[in-house]
Amino acid sequence: QLPFELQCYSCLCNCMNIQILSEHKLSSVAPLNQFDVEKRDVELTLVKDQNGVQYTSSSIVPTPAARAGPPGSSDVDRETWGKKIDFLLSVIGFAVDLANVWRFPYLCYKNGGGAFLIPYILFLVIAGMPLFYMELALGQYNREGAATIWKICPVFKGVGYTVILIALYVGFYYNVIIAWSLHYLFSSMTSELPWLKCGNSWNSPNCTDPKAINGSVLGNGTSYSKYKITPAAEYYERGVLHLHESRGIHDLGLPRWELSLCLVVVVFILYFSLWKGVKSSGKVVYITATMPYVVLFVLLIRGITLPGSMDGIRAYLHIDFNRLNNLEVWIDAATQIFYSLGAGFGVLIAFASYNKFDNNCYRDALLTSTVNCVTSFFSGFAIFSVLGYMAYKHKVKIEDVATEGAGLVFIIYPEAISTLPGSTFWAIVFFIMLLTLGIDSSMGGMEAVLTGLTDDFKILKRNRKVFTFATAFGTFLVALFCITNGGIYVLTLLDKYAAGTSILFGVLIEAIGVSWFYGVDRFSEDIERMMGFKPGLYWRLCWKFVSPAFLLFVVIASTLTASGLKYDEYIFPNWSNLLGWGVAMSSMLFVPCYAVYKFFSLPGTFKERIAYCITPEHEHHLVAEGNVRQFHLKHWLAI
Repeated sequence: QLPFELQCYSCLCNCMNIQILSEHKLSSVAPLNQFDVEKRDVELTLVKDQNGVQYTSSSIVPTPAARAGPPGSSDVDRETWGKKIDFLLSVIGFAVDLANVWRFPYLCYKNGGGAFLIPYILFLVIAGMPLFYMELALGQYNREGAATIWKICPVFKGVGYTVILIALYVGFYYNVIIAWSLHYLFSSMTSELPWLKCGNSWNSPNCTDPKAINGSVLGNGTSYSKYKITPAAEYYERGVLHLHESRGIHDLGLPRWELSLCLVVVVFILYFSLWKGVKSSGKVVYITATMPYVVLFVLLIRGITLPGSMDGIRAYLHIDFNRLNNLEVWIDAATQIFYSLGAGFGVLIAFASYNKFDNNCYRDALLTSTVNCVTSFFSGFAIFSVLGYMAYKHKVKIEDVATEGAGLVFIIYPEAISTLPGSTFWAIVFFIMLLTLGIDSSMGGMEAVLTGLTDDFKILKRNRKVFTFATAFGTFLVALFCITNGGIYVLTLLDKYAAGTSILFGVLIEAIGVSWFYGVDRFSEDIERMMGFKPGLYWRLCWKFVSPAFLLFVVIASTLTASGLKYDEYIFPNWSNLLGWGVAMSSMLFVPCYAVYKFFSLPGTFKERIAYCITPEHEHHLVAEGNVRQFHLKHWLAI
């Protein structure tokens, strides 16, 4: 018989939904709903002293729902971020990448300057932020990676595998760009930068001193940014890439040993940043996510002191509203906001899945997406102040030196830096910025792969360190194709097809799956369960109608404006375009293939199989009862 004190506690437990935990056994009693203790339970622990006398102690603990998250969640002991700032810096670090520096400023300049901000901000508000918010909420509520999150609608699990594979593909070539930055960083540690003058072993006989190049030499129709015989251009294409030793994508050659060593360093940085999960990666981003802001600010201060810098900034901000009549401007704004925020790669879902269940992801979505876009705009001042200086130096127009992509950060900007006093310092600072911009974005992509697959296959979760190494090593092996003499052609192919139409398709299906099949109303209730308030009508309308329509527009526009592969003057052979579409289709086919597999693997009649496919796993018992909400019109009309 229990001691009198413990009998009293047992009576209290019976009224207040309390569990008595013994050091040897667990006994629970049935709850009474009218005495629900909201989000707290009292835990009574039976402590047995050494002399045999029994004592009890009590403490306040979260309810099982608060601990484990959503119904059906099995990952009660899921790892969480050490601090809230770890999560925020990781998301910002992933979203703010090389494209913020080498693409947005040029797009803004080319498409009407300040006028470009109108479609850019519009698409940010009606589509970018809602998609960003949706992915953070999805990951946080379900506490799963990109694949297993689809327990909310099992037929769409193929979308998870699609985005995981795309994230893996991107890692193949993105790490190579980081390796280029590392190579430039090492090369900058000299008293005289190697791309300052001609006469080096890699230079061609046609190499021309930049001082001899001006507007009269270039002639009509030739921009300075396309002039390929400057020391900086030849260092990039001949000294680093050895492009002159390849005749095309069919003639790759062997990997360059210098770039191979740089790639090894990059892969090791990624491995040791990720091998212990978010506990380790959350600390790395303290450096990689904040360093670019420090460097951008320093470069801006230096840039505006240069002659001609104000001309560059004025050209950047020049407002031309007539450009808004061009459909291309709107397409550029839509694609830039989508790729800049990074929705659809499974990274936001993976990062958010390690949040505490009641974290305010709404505020996080607004904050991080705004910081990302402001960074893009701010970086334009640092870039165009230097481009203005280059135009002044060579007595050409801004449009002759303005460019985007690798040509900007590996040719034009380094050349400008090489002419400054203390050029070694400025070069080291600039390439450290590129390195940190790339590393945390690559970390995010690899974490999406690791979280997505370890949540799906428990054996991988038990061996996380081994799987992390295998993934990093696998990306290294494939990346070797991108550091051969003709590696830039492989990189161009992957950049165009690995995460082009396929990622747009994946996010479109994801938005439809969440907003229509799972239901915006049910998704809103999940958010209310986490944060205590329901998303406003604006967000629900965006999720249900605006975001899918926006994604459909971007998919159609990117398909209609697609052209064959090209690198400068080199036109890729037809078979390389077919290979590229094969890469794209390899990820997209997971969506229909898994849907077919899921349908035929389920028991029951045709209607029951459909019901099981589109009903959340924790509600499958309702299918047997014939209570399937998707079979009612009310579900499809709900907002």
